[in-house]
Amino acid sequence: MNNQSVSSYLSTHYFFSTLSDDIKYLLCKSANTVDIKNGHVLFRHGEHADKFYIVLSGKISIQIPAIMGPTLDIHTLSSDQVLGWSWLISPYQWHFQAKAEENSTLIEFDGSTILQRCEQEPKFGYELLKRFAALMSERLDASRQKMMDEWNPSGFA
Repeated sequence: MNNQSVSSYLSTHYFFSTLSDDIKYLLCKSANTVDIKNGHVLFRHGEHADKFYIVLSGKISIQIPAIMGPTLDIHTLSSDQVLGWSWLISPYQWHFQAKAEENSTLIEFDGSTILQRCEQEPKFGYELLKRFAALMSERLDASRQKMMDEWNPSGFA
């Protein structure tokens, strides 16, 4: 997907469509398309975070590695969903793990470059922060609920 295609896509995407053309242009310059094979781990909890993604096709599972036992699947993201917010907030480490549940294509954004621009232009940074804060709130609430459902010991009130 070239910059023009990414620009057209972002212009209609629910998360980015209302951003100014200048902001979408910068995002396009920082984007490329990546293909992820089924079973591949895109990033792991605790690793350095400097990217975010939009799922174009396929399925990506957001997971929490357990101290003991199996990894807990929190969300499964599919077409048009945004993945990743850890690039925006210090200490810039992933808080979850992401794994392809089937062959997937994503738009990958260079979060480091975008973060530098956020620091230089607070209005730009604030526009992105508002969107990603809403995404964080939604995902963290869903994660909390999933953990309560899955890790609730029997007999616990």
